[in-house]
Amino acid sequence: MFEAPEISYAALLPLIIVFVGGLVGVAVEGFAGKAKRYAIHLPIVIATLVLAFLAIIMVARDNQGSTAAGAVVIDGPSLFLQGLLLVLSVIGVLVMSERFGGETPDAFTQAGVSTPGSAEEALATKMGATTTEIYPLTLFSIGGMMLFTMANDLLVMFIALEILSLPLYVLSGLARRRRLLSQEAALKYFLLGAFSSAFFLFGAALIYGYAGSMRFDVIAASIGTEVLMDGLLVPGVLLVATGLLFKVGAVPFHAWTPDVYQGAPTPVTGFMAACTKVAAFGAMLRVFYVAVEGARLDWAPILAVIAAITMIVGAVMSVRQTDVKRILAYSSIAHAGFILVGLVSLQQSGVTSTMFYLVTYGFMTIPAFAIVTMVRSSGTEATHVSQWAGLGKTNPWVAAAFSFLMLAFAGIPLTSGFTGKFAVFSAGVQGGYAWLAVIGVLASAVTAYVYFRLIVTMYFGDSDDDTVVINASALTLFAIAFGVVVTLFLGVVPSPMLEVAQQASQFLR
Repeated sequence: MFEAPEISYAALLPLIIVFVGGLVGVAVEGFAGKAKRYAIHLPIVIATLVLAFLAIIMVARDNQGSTAAGAVVIDGPSLFLQGLLLVLSVIGVLVMSERFGGETPDAFTQAGVSTPGSAEEALATKMGATTTEIYPLTLFSIGGMMLFTMANDLLVMFIALEILSLPLYVLSGLARRRRLLSQEAALKYFLLGAFSSAFFLFGAALIYGYAGSMRFDVIAASIGTEVLMDGLLVPGVLLVATGLLFKVGAVPFHAWTPDVYQGAPTPVTGFMAACTKVAAFGAMLRVFYVAVEGARLDWAPILAVIAAITMIVGAVMSVRQTDVKRILAYSSIAHAGFILVGLVSLQQSGVTSTMFYLVTYGFMTIPAFAIVTMVRSSGTEATHVSQWAGLGKTNPWVAAAFSFLMLAFAGIPLTSGFTGKFAVFSAGVQGGYAWLAVIGVLASAVTAYVYFRLIVTMYFGDSDDDTVVINASALTLFAIAFGVVVTLFLGVVPSPMLEVAQQASQFLR
């Protein structure tokens, strides 16, 4: 007779709040008037994310353990990454809610620029007015990301992978003024994402054939024992890793990243770049540190080679780019390689450094893309590097904020990028991968050239009269300022966050 598994609703309360908020958003889309949706959606989304974060601190933290028949685990890493996801999501939603983010006439009138096309066409691009479906889609994606970090079963992890991915495919196609490019990006993301999901599912099936279960604790216990189908484990692990590496944009599964980053709406790109990495690396930590750590000698060298190639390709290809969003895309690929150095070390410090780096990367990335949304030329986003020439003279504060974030991406001291890279490279050395740390330092030097070239263009290039910075709302300005402050704080005083990450680095096995 089937018995329903016991579920700790207190432990799952943050996840429940997010999904309920998404359902409420769907109801708003169905029943609220078009003119009222924005004013209704934004408070609901922010309240949902804040309540979920409070639930982590006040409820879920005191109810750690496994639930739902062991398929879901609430422990230090999952709580830390869920909290990080929620904070980054609040910043990302604020940028998505920029009502002049879609080249509206009012924004360009304030900036002294005439808007091409009719007023109706420009108004149709207003993010906050006509694309309010972004709010429930974003909440559902966040819910999938949260579940991804605490899945203790390959089937649950696959379900979470689909929940977080499907809304992102839709969100990537919502850029109105770059309609064809955005739809192309969404189609590429969907097709390649479907292939990666198939690889993940096939790998899960092979691991099930090996262990007789998809639960991580059972898989871990079966490694090293005499089993009938011993040859299925390593192929299964590599196929599952393929699905996960696709989500972080690691080479050779990175081909979608530049096109999707360029074609998707820029606020969505920032949210996707930061939060998807947090969720995917959270899932990878649980798979590699809990489920298959006993077979590390078989898969760790392969993952180390992937980390090295990812850093090299991300750094070298960024040099050739002339589009700011594509530069940030290849930068994200290089950063995925840096994070893999910490992960592949398989030390306790590897978990701590990986989680800390995810914090630093998230708070650098969303503000950087937010600034990109503000720089316009001839009615569209000015993403070509040449269009940013002279920005330091015409808009010194915007140029200063973007330059500081570029320095953080490069890993310059007194920024969070430096402390993050130092943490993951130190973990790699402790784990016996000093050669990876050397490659990481060299790759950082190459990417630093790219970032400094952009900074030099802003401050020493000749100003383009067509390029302006629109008057952003307080929401976007707050998101940028908050990200810059956190980036500076984690560079100057990293110890508190490192201690929190270290305390939360113990997996429940």
